[in-house]
Amino acid sequence: MVSESEAVDYSARHESFERWFQTPLGRALLADQRRFVDAELQRLTGARQLQVGISHRLPLATGTDFSQKIMTAPRWYPHIPDGVAICDADELAFPGDSMDLVVLHHTADFSPYPHQVIREAARVLRGEGTMALFGFNPLSLWGARKLISRSSEGPWGGRFLLRRRMEDWLHLLGFNVEASITRFFRPPLQRSGRKPTSRIDNRLSGNRLLPVGAYYCILAKKRVHARLPRRPVWRQSKVIALPGTGTVGASRGCSRSGSPINRPK
Repeated sequence: MVSESEAVDYSARHESFERWFQTPLGRALLADQRRFVDAELQRLTGARQLQVGISHRLPLATGTDFSQKIMTAPRWYPHIPDGVAICDADELAFPGDSMDLVVLHHTADFSPYPHQVIREAARVLRGEGTMALFGFNPLSLWGARKLISRSSEGPWGGRFLLRRRMEDWLHLLGFNVEASITRFFRPPLQRSGRKPTSRIDNRLSGNRLLPVGAYYCILAKKRVHARLPRRPVWRQSKVIALPGTGTVGASRGCSRSGSPINRPK
């Protein structure tokens, strides 16, 4: 029997989701996410900020004041910029307690192991550090479209995990949820024309209580204090030293040059 993680081509879904962000609806949603995260996180400072997503071409939290900003990508691309680590979201190539801010941009939506994605983000985050978790809201018009749609293109290839479920996972991992809201109340329909948003969109975006937005963002703080760094033997070959910039590779089936590698079974 083939498991779900083996049957689904997540690499193809990542690429489709990235392409969808070039559509008018995708650009509008990404712009709304950027406005929100910049407003909510601009007060944060620290040494290192990490964004874990499906592509390095979709940066968030660009206005924060962190000394080092790192992104991850699930696969290697030619001419990939410095500061991008090639690794899987459920097995991050960083030491524990090494990040002050971790942004998960629809990462759990497009991973075969969503719970492990949250655990890895919690592992690399320092005590009192902040996690910003973005996911599509199943209790919305977008969730209704996913239920009736047979397409796995764009966002419809994601999981649409319940916001309450994600909050429960964060509580179990020792986080305090400081904010949990849904945003982007536009129906999941492509629009043509120059005007990217309507007056109704702008009004509803300021309402933090409506639970039916297209996506949710959960802001949570790690309760535990930072532990002394540990270097588990089984992970030494997959962890990169910090500080440092440049492209590093630790993704399954991908070497630092982008060529396939054989992993023990």
